[in-house]
Amino acid sequence: MALREDMEKQGSWLFRWRSYLPLLGIPIFIIALRQSGALERRFGDAVGDSWGACAIIVSFLGLIVRCITAGYAPRGTSGRNTKSQVAEMLNTTGMYSISRNPLYLGNFIIVLGITLFIQVWWLALLVWFGFWLYYERIIFTEEEFLRSKFKDQFLQWAAKTPIVIPCFKNWKKPELGFSFKTVLRREFSTYFSIVTTFFFLEISTNFLTKKRFTVNSSWIIFFIISLGIYLTFYILKKKTKLLNVTGR
Repeated sequence: MALREDMEKQGSWLFRWRSYLPLLGIPIFIIALRQSGALERRFGDAVGDSWGACAIIVSFLGLIVRCITAGYAPRGTSGRNTKSQVAEMLNTTGMYSISRNPLYLGNFIIVLGITLFIQVWWLALLVWFGFWLYYERIIFTEEEFLRSKFKDQFLQWAAKTPIVIPCFKNWKKPELGFSFKTVLRREFSTYFSIVTTFFFLEISTNFLTKKRFTVNSSWIIFFIISLGIYLTFYILKKKTKLLNVTGR
């Protein structure tokens, strides 16, 4: 099999299972968690807590990137389809005018914050390298599909738009206005995933490094509120049409 077809085959498989494959890395994260807390051990809890807060902010910046992308995207683009590539139109405005893969950029920033929170250098390098290999093949497969469907339109867009790292001077005003309802419908689960990840990382690092099962009450309150937000929007999405927007 030629390299191009091989990468496309790998990318199709990774694309289909992209929501579940990261779970395979849990054992590696558990090993890393045993070595976490380097800043607390060297500089004290105050420095460690400040670092952790900054890491959380980084991850939420990634969520903001995803929200801006989703808020301007028309129906038929930026989908969550998993079985095959689907695109009714080629989106070249808004976030897609500065990056061909803004959702993956947002994902990377989210993961960056998580690895910074753990404070283990080799995990950061391993995750970032794995992220690059993982999404390289997915992006290759997606772009092969877009190239075959949209031909010259795709080539012209790809020629001036970076693959991931944004070029802000290329910004082109979105054709549609920002839809806050669309953001809520599409990204409430991402928000809860981020909160849940940090909540359990906090519990795990305390248990593995300090040998005690403790968690600050503010973390518990934050998690409970976030769970309530998640359940509310899950019900609204599944049981009502309140978050539906025409053309989104």
